[in-house]
Amino acid sequence: MRKISLLGSTGSIGKSTLEVVEQHPEQFQVVAMAAGANTELLAQQVRIFKPKLVSVGNEHSVQKLRDLLGDCDTEIVWGEEGLLQAAAFSEADFVMTAIVGSVGVAPTLAAIEAGKTIGLANKETLVSAGHLVMKAAKEKGVAIIPVDSEHSAIFQCLQGERREDVSKIIITASGGSFRQRSRAELEHVTVADALQHPNWSMGAKITIDSATMMNKGFEVIEANWLFGLPYDQIECVLHYESIIHSMVEYKDRAVMAQLGTPDMKVPIQYALSYPGRMPLATEPLDLLKIGTLHFAPMDEARYPLLRLAYECGKQSGTLPTVLNAANEVAVSRFLRGEIRFLTIEEIVERVCEQHDNTSNPSLEMIQAADAWAREKATAWSE
Repeated sequence: MRKISLLGSTGSIGKSTLEVVEQHPEQFQVVAMAAGANTELLAQQVRIFKPKLVSVGNEHSVQKLRDLLGDCDTEIVWGEEGLLQAAAFSEADFVMTAIVGSVGVAPTLAAIEAGKTIGLANKETLVSAGHLVMKAAKEKGVAIIPVDSEHSAIFQCLQGERREDVSKIIITASGGSFRQRSRAELEHVTVADALQHPNWSMGAKITIDSATMMNKGFEVIEANWLFGLPYDQIECVLHYESIIHSMVEYKDRAVMAQLGTPDMKVPIQYALSYPGRMPLATEPLDLLKIGTLHFAPMDEARYPLLRLAYECGKQSGTLPTVLNAANEVAVSRFLRGEIRFLTIEEIVERVCEQHDNTSNPSLEMIQAADAWAREKATAWSE
């Protein structure tokens, strides 16, 4: 039985992971969980899955969770230290890192240090600290299995193939909430408009990143670290139906594609069951019903943050950390109604321009660059 520590249990990926676990109770057991401030949902999850350890965001949430759970044997910890405890929990052999944002870096490193297999659903971890994470995983002999639908697709298309035979990887993108709108039409879009993703059901932050194409930029950087390919061998294309999740082209011009309905439970279960496959109660893919698949070239003028992500990824160092941190703050400010949608791009670009990049940074340098970028992005005014 695979014993799982689930980091980010109340988020979109976390909830889907628990749905997969419910379908296969004989195969999967959740032994530890970590969540933020959604203690009501967390309490429900604890009652159902009965983990031995739970971490919450702050000390106030500890008492609130205890009040909700009543007489419960689950150990409750909190804060950054509690998150690290959940990541390295002794009884877990698999850690699903489903936390959104750069907060996922430290627990991922802790899980690797503890020798856990990693299901990586937190792209910001590799964006901010890819060189540290991949180096630690190699040294510890730890497998990192991608959970993002695009990287899971690439991972599956690479099975049984030689990496030296790869010509390029092709990451597909839906285009997000505003794919039919011109840049002029984006001047006055609302938060509610931006959260209407055409294909996927995701958390607010990822949905906004999809609309700006920052999410795809992060995926490009993540792919560079996961698969060891240079940026000129990583291509992005628009694919409106989100049926082909990504492709791999080989040097003989054969192209392998992984197809499926837009359901995150598919890549989640693949990561949990790898290298095997298991039945999954989800909608099957019906190509006859879909009829036609559409593709279009990526327009970098329309999506400047994707171009910026390529540039930051190529320069490496602390610049991708700054890219991610500035974006996290800018997206949060947009969701709170403080700035316009297009100001997200402006903030991220300006903060990156002001940064003095440091090559091969330590974790402490990464944390310092992250803090600097957040301060700059927070202070930026229109």
